[in-house]
Order: sequence, then structure tokens, then C-alpha cells
Amino acid sequence: MLVGTLLERLTEDPRAAAVLLDVDGTLAPIVAQPELAVVSAEARTELERLAGRYALVACVSGRTAADAARIVGVSGIRYVGEHGLELDPAADEWAGRLAAFADTVDWPSESGKRLTLAFHYRAADDQQSAVRLLRRAADQALAEGLRPRWGRKVLEVRPPLDADKGTAVRRLVDGAGLHRALYAGDDATDLDAFHGLNGLDVAVRVAVVSDESPAELRAAADVVVGGPDELLELLRQL
Repeated sequence: MLVGTLLERLTEDPRAAAVLLDVDGTLAPIVAQPELAVVSAEARTELERLAGRYALVACVSGRTAADAARIVGVSGIRYVGEHGLELDPAADEWAGRLAAFADTVDWPSESGKRLTLAFHYRAADDQQSAVRLLRRAADQALAEGLRPRWGRKVLEVRPPLDADKGTAVRRLVDGAGLHRALYAGDDATDLDAFHGLNGLDVAVRVAVVSDESPAELRAAADVVVGGPDELLELLRQL
């Protein structure tokens, strides 16, 4: 189906559709330190408009829901954190084991998270050494029954649960009784969200690409845009 036709079908009845978005690299440009990420005032204005127009607008982030809400700063939309793990009641049982594992890794993990460890190395002086160290950590995580996953200059370690951005997207859409949705994201974890749209009457998968984005994301997308600014232009069409 042509992109224009997909977007037309999504927008023809917005009260029957959802707009679902990643945060970092999608709404906010990637920065060296995650706590410095900013969503532009223009993007906030657009999200407020969409929240009043669509049945559901949500941010599904690797951050905690509270931190995503802080970064985005728009009320009236849903925030789901830690790649959807916050929606899984079994995840809390793993929080202690994740904390214990983090203590064994000689690299700081992103603060504030309980259900996902995020070891960022974008700001490392020697990125090759950082990757070697974190590869060893990933191997150890696997040996302890955890699930490591590489993203854009980050190693994430999560519990061995079948909860991800795809299950979160599906819970949000099904919970609202909707059959049409758009999802936009920029990284490997957003492929899960793309899969979560399978089977909907209308599914629009938007890849927000950069030199660091996985090729699989672009290949799986219906629409490709070149960063948060281009995504904002797309959102203005909805």
C-alpha cells in the first residue's frame, strides 16, 4: 500500500487511531548524556494538538515513564517506560537481580531505572575499550539468564521476560479498542514495536534514521524520515 494511502486511512478517523512514539532519537535528538535530552517546543505543541485529535497518543521509551514524561513535558498522553517492562507485573521480581548484576560491571549504568540496565558509552574517551568491556558484561548477563541487547552507543540488560515495546504497543492499542496506529522510532528496540502493529487494519511504521540506525529498521518501515525535525513535519500532516 502506498505511503500516502496509509496516512490517509490513519487520519480519516483519528478518534479510532493511535499515534505512538519513541522519545530519544525520535522526538528528542540524541545527545552525549541522556539527562540532557530536550524535546523542542514545536514538537510539544504538535503533541498537544495530536492528543486532542486522536483516541490515543503515547510515548513508549527506554526511559522510565516518569523520566519520559519529564523530557516530553506534555500532559494528556500516555507514558510507558523501560521498553514496556513497566506494564509487566512479573518484572518487579527481577529488580534486585539486575541491581546486583550492575554492581559487577565496571561501567556506570543509567540512574533511575529498576527494570532495565543501560550502559551508555557515547561519551567514552576510548569507545573501543568501552565496547570490549561491555561485551564481556553482555556475555556475563547471558550466563546469568538476563537478556543483553545493543542499541545506539548503549548496552541494555533486561529480565528474561516476553515484554518489550511490541507487547507494550499491543496492550495500549488493544486496551483502547483501536485497530489503526502509527509508531515512530529510531533504534533496534523499535523493531519490536513495529511487530506489535501486525494484524491491525491500518499500521504505519515510521523509521527515524541516522548513520547509527540499524538497517533492519529502515527495511521494516513504511515511512523513513531523517531525524526528529523531519518526524515533526510528518506529525504535522496527521
